[in-house]
Amino acid sequence: MQSKAKTVDQYLASLPADRRDALERIRAVFRKNVDKRLMEHMAYGMPGYSVPLEIYPPGYHCSPNTPLPFAGFASQKNHMSLYLFCMYMDGDDMKEFQAAWQKAGKPLDMGKSCVRFKRIDDVPLDVLGKTIKKITLERFLGVYEQSRAEEAARKAGQKPARKAAAKKAAATKKAAKK
Repeated sequence: MQSKAKTVDQYLASLPADRRDALERIRAVFRKNVDKRLMEHMAYGMPGYSVPLEIYPPGYHCSPNTPLPFAGFASQKNHMSLYLFCMYMDGDDMKEFQAAWQKAGKPLDMGKSCVRFKRIDDVPLDVLGKTIKKITLERFLGVYEQSRAEEAARKAGQKPARKAAAKKAAATKKAAKK
């Protein structure tokens, strides 16, 4: 559910007490661990952290005048959500996050763009914090740029650089064994 709140504080104040408490704890984890150059603001009707246009002038490819989203959180109709855009583009980060979450013994309800939860007790806050801290601004922008380049290559009918390089390395390795 998109909110009309203008600030994160207004957004949180508008929530029922249990959800406000949960999302305030999520916010505290973000504030402690997120790269300080990212800005906290309301984006897409929810609290989020984005790369300011002063740092990354091209903005978000879907909307170039919009700061590049890094992560966010929200209260939805039937659950609360974490939106970890910073992690979804890197398969290794995703696997590591999933394994750490499951190792913490918490239920993981993860979709294509979010992690859903009903209670704050279902979120291993330390795993969330480590994930956010690990993905520095430079690393995030590098992965984002690589992802955009791969998408452009796919549209142009070329093999993505990462996959082509891996395929070439595997062929070289196979040839060396002969």
